[in-house]
Amino acid sequence: MDYGFSKEVNLSFDDTVAKATEELKKEGFGVLTTIDVKDTLKQKLGIDFKRYVILGACNPPFAHKALQAEEAVGLLLPCNIVVTEKGTGCVVMAFDPMAMTKLTENETLASIAGEVRERIQRVLDHL
Repeated sequence: MDYGFSKEVNLSFDDTVAKATEELKKEGFGVLTTIDVKDTLKQKLGIDFKRYVILGACNPPFAHKALQAEEAVGLLLPCNIVVTEKGTGCVVMAFDPMAMTKLTENETLASIAGEVRERIQRVLDHL
């Protein structure tokens, strides 16, 4: 996947979501939204799906810098982190902020995205 990165962890689903949220907080991110895809697909379409949560994470200082550099970058925010079941563990996937630089071609955003990428990579490293 050239627009993100992932890590398999040997934790329960609930423990993985909690640990990811905790590690995001250590890196200055808050979780603004939690989308329970399994529940949504069941309620809206009657479809059974594995446990799959999208965490919308935001680091306010970096978001502010990015919005100052390019107002429309809000279309690409917040940073999404996915936790899904895989076998007896889970997979945590994160959007690579550097992918947005391919869309915007804004050099200021590239340096901000690089810093955010390092923080998100540390989150995955500590899971």
